[in-house]
Amino acid sequence: MRPSHGNGTEQIKISRPEAHEALARAIVKTVAYVDVFDYPLTAREIHFYLEGMPAPCDLVFTLLQQRPVLGGRLVHHDGFFTLPGREDIIEIRRCREEIAAALWRAALHYGQRMGALPFVRMIAVTGSLAVDNAVADADIDYLVVSEPGRLWLSRAFVILLVRLAARQGFHLCPNYFLSENALIFQDRNLYTAHELVQMVPIVGQETYSRMRRLNNWTSDFLPNALAAPRVPTMPESARMSQALQTMIESSLRTPFGRWIEQWEMQRKISRFHNGDGASQEEVAFCADWCKGHFDGHGRRIIDAYERRLSEI
Repeated sequence: MRPSHGNGTEQIKISRPEAHEALARAIVKTVAYVDVFDYPLTAREIHFYLEGMPAPCDLVFTLLQQRPVLGGRLVHHDGFFTLPGREDIIEIRRCREEIAAALWRAALHYGQRMGALPFVRMIAVTGSLAVDNAVADADIDYLVVSEPGRLWLSRAFVILLVRLAARQGFHLCPNYFLSENALIFQDRNLYTAHELVQMVPIVGQETYSRMRRLNNWTSDFLPNALAAPRVPTMPESARMSQALQTMIESSLRTPFGRWIEQWEMQRKISRFHNGDGASQEEVAFCADWCKGHFDGHGRRIIDAYERRLSEI
């Protein structure tokens, strides 16, 4: 969560006390949401992830400079803002940032290799690593976008890379596959909006930009978060041959390749549906997507956030 880009969002002009209070509530809600993840925010991050209403950066900073902060609804310590009594998560954030820094090189290395696999058109880091909030032994989460009609073949290649990485001690978790025909997200809530605006594109910047444009509904939840939070520097050692990718793809643009795609899709969907504990809200499989969040994570996050709001 280190936004580095400005944005052109239409900003509100606030002059009345009621409007100031509305902005103060939005700031508190912004901090309350990430508190679920034990994650304090800087003033700039609060502006970038401000929930539900656009506002100029200087006005957000002005309200955060009040003492006590927003009438005691927030605490400011060592450059971070938290809910009262939650100052201990500042040290948690620092520890997790160190863990994340160690994971990013592997994330970029394997993300580039995923992006060079047949029919893969975009790779983005998602989840805790995208915001440098990784715990010990954290998985490296990815969102993968494929060419239409080849999602399950591309997934098979990616899973092969995942298994090879595991032998090197790296836990890759590509848990969301989409084809370029399915870039519009149907789950439109605060959790999904955060996942979209926080993801860090590694391969396929054009596809990423199109995904963000097609999902401009995220501005209803996070109107200031219009750009990617960072643009990572790619290590040269991670670059792969596009010529090899093109050659393999050409060999699979055949009736036999289409048969393999259908066979793999039917085989994996059958196995997934025979599993247990899957939330229908967060699990879906078809020709254009493979969404495998089996543990109902998003629903639990929203529930925990709403509990915090009820306590404030």
